[in-house]
Amino acid sequence: MTQTTLDRRTLVRWRNAIIAAFGLGGVTIATWGPRLPELMRELNIDTPTVGILIACSTVGSIAGLGISTPLLGRLGGRWAVSTALLTIAGSLVLMGGALLAQSVPLVALGFVTVGLGIGTLDVLINVEGAAIEQAAAKTLMPLMHAAWSVGAAVGSGIGAACAALGIAPSAQFMALGVVVVVVTLAMARAIPAAAPETVADDAPRPPVGVRVRQWLRGWMDVRLLVIGVVMLGVELGEGSANTWLTLSVKDDHGQTAAIAALFFTIFAASEAATRIFGGPVVDRLGRVATIRWTTALGIAGLLLFILGGELWMVLVGVVLWAVGVSMGFPLGMSAAAEGGGNAAARVSVVASIGYIANLAGPPVLGLVAHSTGLLGALWLVVALMAAAFISAPALRPRVARGSAAPAPVNSGE
Repeated sequence: MTQTTLDRRTLVRWRNAIIAAFGLGGVTIATWGPRLPELMRELNIDTPTVGILIACSTVGSIAGLGISTPLLGRLGGRWAVSTALLTIAGSLVLMGGALLAQSVPLVALGFVTVGLGIGTLDVLINVEGAAIEQAAAKTLMPLMHAAWSVGAAVGSGIGAACAALGIAPSAQFMALGVVVVVVTLAMARAIPAAAPETVADDAPRPPVGVRVRQWLRGWMDVRLLVIGVVMLGVELGEGSANTWLTLSVKDDHGQTAAIAALFFTIFAASEAATRIFGGPVVDRLGRVATIRWTTALGIAGLLLFILGGELWMVLVGVVLWAVGVSMGFPLGMSAAAEGGGNAAARVSVVASIGYIANLAGPPVLGLVAHSTGLLGALWLVVALMAAAFISAPALRPRVARGSAAPAPVNSGE
């Protein structure tokens, strides 16, 4: 199927399927967090062991980034995305069964495989999303990433609700696995069978080995690495908020635990709202200006959060901090996917940098905080957000959107 055969109905179904996949990714990555206390109790393990289990998920995610490129080349978009989602579903069922058996090694295996599925899915849906943007000739990636944010809130809520209702984590994980299977089977046919590059180009794909070598060469692509600097800044900003914001509000700004939790909720809502409504802003200002405005606001927000003495200043800082980190990842993915050749390979390079910043950055901040305090450690985030501001021109489009192929026919627009 080439882009010239995409009518509006086909494009909308494809877009909605990928938005649903983003949402499922968010749900599954967040649903087990609220259940960690029960998981510790059921398995009779301590906090360091839980840390090892979470590290298993991180290792799996990074491995997933690496296998996404050959998987997409071999299976095509529809089956690659479906395989990633079904891997996540199977992992959730495995984790549920392992909890029933009280087997720590099987739970660890479940964390590795669920991370593998999520890391693979992350690259695949961003490649698909970039192809949809090209076909639709409008910015859609922020909206898609908002679905991930909303999904994460829903997943966390599901976990919290199950905990409040006394539903065992094993039952929750297995039930969610079944839901993921059902949704995947329902939406899979809306995703084109071919890899996204072939949606706009009928030329045959290179062999898998060639595509893997293209991925390795991506790590020597200066443009991708500079886009990675943008990802590094905004993802460290997001990861540090996810990990340290509530503790900093409570301990450094002297607020109650309830106020601290409320501030984090405001952060998450502000980030999601910016992504939901950010697409038209990008279409008007362009990616470079959007990243510069948002990162500048994010720097201002961090300064207010670090230096602000009044509660309202801290609150405004939280909102601006969320705006600052909201657009870098989706727009960086869009920029990385452009330029011809193997989009999955390029996306996986910048996604790897983003993952490392989001997952490994907060522990580094924690180590720095031992000497400087949490507010002092956040100056590192300010510096990297400034680097993201400076690096924004790397996100400039390679070609005018829609120029690589004819616009969708029968679009009704």
